[in-house]
Order: sequence, then C-alpha cells, then structure tokens
Amino acid sequence: MATDCEAWLNANPVEAEDLSDSFASGDEDNGRSAIANKNINNEVNGNWLSSSSNSIHEARLKAKAKRRLRKNSSRDSGRGDSLSDNGDVVRGTSAAPTSPKSKLLDRKSRLGKGRGLPKKGGAGGKGVWGRSGEVYEPEAVDEKDPNYDEAQENCVYETVVPPLDERDFEKTVTPIVQEYFEHGDTNEVAELLAELNLGPMRSEVPSLAVSLALEAKASHRELTSRLLADLCGPVLSRSDMENSFDKLLQELPDLVLDTPGAPQLVGQFIARAVSDQILSKGYIEGYKGRVDCEYTREALDRAAVLLKMNMGGLRIDNQWGTGGGQRPVIQLIKEMNLLLKEYILSGDSKEAERCLRDLEVPHFHHEFVYEAIVMVLESKGEKTFKMVMRLLKLLSVSSIITVDQMRRGYERVYMDIAEINIDVPRAYFILEQFVDKSLSMGIIDVKLRDLCPCRGRKRFVSEGDGGVVKVESY
Repeated sequence: MATDCEAWLNANPVEAEDLSDSFASGDEDNGRSAIANKNINNEVNGNWLSSSSNSIHEARLKAKAKRRLRKNSSRDSGRGDSLSDNGDVVRGTSAAPTSPKSKLLDRKSRLGKGRGLPKKGGAGGKGVWGRSGEVYEPEAVDEKDPNYDEAQENCVYETVVPPLDERDFEKTVTPIVQEYFEHGDTNEVAELLAELNLGPMRSEVPSLAVSLALEAKASHRELTSRLLADLCGPVLSRSDMENSFDKLLQELPDLVLDTPGAPQLVGQFIARAVSDQILSKGYIEGYKGRVDCEYTREALDRAAVLLKMNMGGLRIDNQWGTGGGQRPVIQLIKEMNLLLKEYILSGDSKEAERCLRDLEVPHFHHEFVYEAIVMVLESKGEKTFKMVMRLLKLLSVSSIITVDQMRRGYERVYMDIAEINIDVPRAYFILEQFVDKSLSMGIIDVKLRDLCPCRGRKRFVSEGDGGVVKVESY
C-alpha cells in the first residue's frame, strides 16, 4: 500500500503538494526539495516516524486525496479528472457545468423531452377557460351523481324581463321619444321598444308620443305621425292604436291646460292616422251620438273635416310640413320670398316673425336678410325700404336673426351688387342709403358699414387740370 501511494504521489506532484502542509512548496530551492523528498518517508512535521506509523500516515493521505477528488468530481459534474477505485487517474469529459440552484428555476423538462410547445397546448394559465377556437360539446348528465335531480333535466333557462309599471314606463319611454325627435330613426325606436316588456302599457306608447309632440314643434309632430305609422304592425297592433287615441280624447280637458290648441292638433293626428291606415275608417263614426265633452267633439269634427278635404284633393300627409333641416334649399328660398311679400302686403311684423321661427332654419337666416335687401334694391318706392328696415330691426332686437347671420346676409349683397346693378342701375346708391340707415338704427356696426362697396366713375376735369383722369364716387 505504501508503494502504491508513493507511486501516485510521484505521478501527481501538484496535487500531493496541495494535500498536506507537511510537503515542501514549489518555491523552495532544489537542494531543500531534494532533502524533503529524501526524508519524507522518515520525518513528518519534524518528527521521526517508524515504518509502521509511516504506512498509516500514507494511508490517511491516500484516503484524504480520494475524498478531495470525489468532492471535486461531483461539483464539476464530470469536468476534469477523477480517481478510480484503485487510485488511477481517469480523464473526464468536458461537459458544461450545471448549477443545482439553476435547476430549481428551470421550467424545461428534466428528461430533455418535449418540442418546446406551451403547456396544455396553450389552454393553461390563470383566467383561461380553454384554447382559442375550442367548442365544448354538451356534457352528459351522470345519473349516479349525488347532486343529480331528475326534475332539472328538462329545464329551459330564459332571461325574464319584468313588465313595466306606470312609473317606470314614463321614465323609460320618454327619453326614447325625445331622442327620436333629434335623430328621426324609427327603426331604432322599434328596436328599443322590442327589448322592453311593455305588457299592459303597450297601448300607452302612442298617447305618450302624441302628448310630447303637442308641446313640441311642427316638425316633431310630423316625426310622431311617421313613428306611429312605422310602429303599427311590428310593435303595436291596431287595437293598441285605437285604445291609445281613446285615452287621448278622454284626457283632452287636461291637455288643454298646457296646450290651448290641443283639440285641433289631436284631430289632425286622428285624421293623419286614418289616412295612414293606422285607425279604421269607421273610428270617427263610432263616436257619433255619445260624446259629451266639447273638446272631444271639436277634435273629432276637425278630423272629419280634414278627411273630407282629403277626398277633395288635400294631402293630409303634408299637414305638419317638413322640418327645416330636411327641406331642400330651393323650397326654403321660395317660402322666404312668400313670407316677405306677405309682410309687405299685410304689414304684420309679428306674423312674419312667427313664420320665420316656424321654418326652423336658424342656420339659413342669412338668406332671409339677403332676399329682404334685394327686394329693397328692386323696389321703386319708399314703402318697401321702411318696412324692411323695421322688420330687420325687430328680428335683430328679438335675436331671432343673430349678429353672425345678419353680417353674412349683408356681405352676400356686397358680393353680388355688381350683378344686381346690371338689372337695377341705381343699386349702388340705394344700397349706400340702406346701409347708412341700418347703422343709425343699430342693426349693423361701423366695420360692416365700411365694407359697403361704392361705384366709381371716370371723368375729364377742366383744361386747367391738364386733362388728368380722376376717379370719384357718387
């Protein structure tokens, strides 16, 4: 054994130097190392040993070297050299070192298997119900399940919407009708009403829409008549319409308090409903002989008169007119010209103000100002001049025609005065007088007055001026 240990120590002098402090270091001179090598078997740490104790010490050194090499080999995982059972040196493979700590955080397969795909085919993870595009088949009921209930096997689950009562009905349907007055889409109203469980309140929809339209504009009443015609059939039945108009006739004494002209307006709604085939032709005749309220009688008489006029050629579908935003521009211009001509003949400025407001085109009032000034330029007397000036002053004070619309109307006349002067030779002169008068009455400001164009003419002055051409205005 001592011979084997000595042979191994001679083959690995570096490792042998590292194993014990009793070995001489490599930094010593050759003479000292030779003495140490000669006496290594007989002296350890300055003490002389016998042969038996020397062998025991060599055995300990060999065991210590084995433990050191075994520990290094396990740490390096096959890297470097290892020692066999009989003490021979075995060259290991150069494998990459692995750390025990890194293995704990490694999510890859320990066996080196797999194709690098996500776990569970991408259906795993927090908050995931399955892989995308997966369709689940109906699950078979297990009759042996302790929670199995035979009564629930044929159950059908549906969403139940409770019916609306009178209070919730007004809060829900009123915003729908008011929003309809803005967009005018009857299909949207039908879809919203279909989602509600109206129940016994179904016949209240037409009466609520008509009562809201009585306090609105003429264009809103036209939209209400169209809405009733489109809802009859898909959402409401004809009996619902008849019950609703019956309720309107009964509530006329209360409606008159807020809308004095309610009887005539309700009569027009009834005539329009009969014309649109929402109500039967015998609806009005069914009230003959059993009407006690004067307001109800007035409404039915109004409806009967309109239906007779319809047979004579009057179109009831145009009785409410068309909203300003829906009218063509040519029609608006014609109505404004008719309004001005009627005002010149009658002199009723209040009626002209009401008619202009009923047109519902505040964005188009500059056309009214333009047509009024052109009418003054084309007139031949002072009457039209004074009446138009008075009307523009009234509309400016009441803010029906805004400052911006008034300015645009004057500027349009300034731009077209050259063409107007072809037909009206004195157009420049009349326009200057009209603008000065408008400034004095406070209809326009000084800046707009200064923009007024003036016609210049060329003339030769006297011979003393040397025949210089001068430009003057008149």
